[in-house]
Amino acid sequence: MILIIDFGSQYNQLIARRVREHKVFCRIEPPGIPLEEVRRLAPEGIILSGGPASIYEKGSPKCDPGILSLGIPVLGICYGMQFMVNALGGRVDRAAKREYGPAELVVLDRSGLFSGVNERTPCWMSHGDSIAALPEGFRVTAKTANTPFGAAADEARGLYGVQFHPEVTHTPQGSLILKNFLFGVCGCKKSWTMKSFVRDSVEDIRARAGDGKVILGLSGGVDSSVAAVLIHRAIGGNLFPIFVDNGLLRANEAERLSKVFKENLKVPVRLVKAGKRFFSELKGVEDPEKKRKIIGRVFMEVFEAEAKKIKGVKFLAQGTLYPDVIESVSAFGGPTAVIKSHHNVGGLPKKMRLSLIEPLRFLFKDEVRALGTELGLPDDMVWRQPFPGPGLAIRIIGPVTKERADLLRRVDAVLNEEIKAHGYYRKLWQSFAVLLPIKSVGIMGDLRTYENIAAIRAVTSTDAMTADWARLPHELLALISNRIINEIRGVNRVVYDISSKPPSTIEWE
Repeated sequence: MILIIDFGSQYNQLIARRVREHKVFCRIEPPGIPLEEVRRLAPEGIILSGGPASIYEKGSPKCDPGILSLGIPVLGICYGMQFMVNALGGRVDRAAKREYGPAELVVLDRSGLFSGVNERTPCWMSHGDSIAALPEGFRVTAKTANTPFGAAADEARGLYGVQFHPEVTHTPQGSLILKNFLFGVCGCKKSWTMKSFVRDSVEDIRARAGDGKVILGLSGGVDSSVAAVLIHRAIGGNLFPIFVDNGLLRANEAERLSKVFKENLKVPVRLVKAGKRFFSELKGVEDPEKKRKIIGRVFMEVFEAEAKKIKGVKFLAQGTLYPDVIESVSAFGGPTAVIKSHHNVGGLPKKMRLSLIEPLRFLFKDEVRALGTELGLPDDMVWRQPFPGPGLAIRIIGPVTKERADLLRRVDAVLNEEIKAHGYYRKLWQSFAVLLPIKSVGIMGDLRTYENIAAIRAVTSTDAMTADWARLPHELLALISNRIINEIRGVNRVVYDISSKPPSTIEWE
């Protein structure tokens, strides 16, 4: 296992992705993690992430410098390298010339971390500070025209630092550099596979749940579906999946889910229709965070009411994923900025009667899909596009009503019919419609209309941490727009969202 210390880098999730691509497990922890906890975790290596702060500023994030003396190999990236240098007696100053963007790395020692790396190779820089003096025992291993200490190492202590970002695609040989650290320096083994994850998870779930019964919130999405099948494999009939129809689902969602679970997976599902209650609680609410909290609260209340009907229920299972956790709680209290609270992790009441089981908590979406395939889920479920826990509520900008939800549902159905028909569904990370809180003037049959505007959002991504807007053919967009406006009364204008993440988020709210 590799431990990643989060100093606030926008790329810390990419570091985790790159490590796991080499079939090595890793987890992200805040800089405040106690030294004893690091010893208990006993990682094969530690990676110190980058971050936006300056090491010499008051309040800049720092971890226990004792981490550098545990005998565990450490790789510092950008700010992580500067922390290492500063903690060990070197010096970091504000750079005379800041370096952001592409640079050419000149490798001075093509062994160790740079084994097999070209003598000159592109890299991605993002720093306003520079190392002015290295600690005793360190030597320079790479440089750029602007950064004389582009990389440094103290092999005797297993300490390595790079001023650039090997985790981003703009550093073409970054994956090789990380590979050298994982296997050449840390001695890791390629043991992180979905087969091993299933084996370990089943054991963990059985040990934790014991004879206790578990209820699970089933949405029909790949996350909760995979979690359900995994937990069912561990405890069988002691799992009680509950599908809460909150009135904010896509067209025919409840019927499709019930059929798949009953016929394909042989897992019984309890269906609770609670749409009226959700719409009542959401009446007049516009703020997206309030929507999420309300939906999370009502969801839990419905769950607790259903749990009372089942004797011996001790646990609530959720399909929470790692990006949800990272975005919602700032990497477990680390300095990464909170983006938004997710339904799975942000909407829980402080006093919850049930303990949580979240078997996917450390997985990214592509890993969950691989897990679903390993567990035997049908392809259409494994490759189902992500759908937010609050459902259509956060795709209806402004107040949520049943009428607006019904309208958006019809728009969304047309969109996805055409996306699937033209072979784009598997190519896109997400494609969905958003109902805007404004109306526009239109003309239909020589008559003036004043109706709603629908926005289409389609993005490409690998893990939702970054995303780019999809360059769909104009002919397809024209067809989608034409069908929506002609077939759905209440919409007279369709627009296409061409924003990427960052700076925008995938969902509008």
